Amino acid sequence: MTERPPAEAPLDFECELADPPEKVWRALTEPELLAAWMMPNDITPEVGSRFAFAGPEAPIECEVLEAEPGRLLRYSWRQRPGADDADKLPALDSIVTFTLARTVSGGTHLRIVHDGFARTPAVAMAGAGCRLAFNAQGAGRAIAANAPLLRRAA
Repeated sequence: MTERPPAEAPLDFECELADPPEKVWRALTEPELLAAWMMPNDITPEVGSRFAFAGPEAPIECEVLEAEPGRLLRYSWRQRPGADDADKLPALDSIVTFTLARTVSGGTHLRIVHDGFARTPAVAMAGAGCRLAFNAQGAGRAIAANAPLLRRAA
């Protein structure tokens, strides 16, 4: 198996949820529910459907690439820089994949992979039974007031 170079290392988040895959699927694919934990959007979970998130500086343009209800959702993610940075920064083209699997207890094992980021030091965050590994600057510093400290990935 060939390992990917660091420039291609994805954000990778895995978590065990008590809710069944059908409920988690709704949280990923119903605009109002998705907006409650992410951003306002107009998603329709059908292959080829284009939608957008209302990003903080500019809309994030997406297209559904794969959709298997209760199991898999994959979409492209094109984030353009805000007006102040449009001439300095390129758009970020990446892919977001949500994989859902029913657990023995009837809950959901959720894996989220966001692929296509530039080279930065790899760090990991763990807590509450979840694992998040991603590339970010500032290892050893909290990324938000309520976030745990980042630590280097093994």
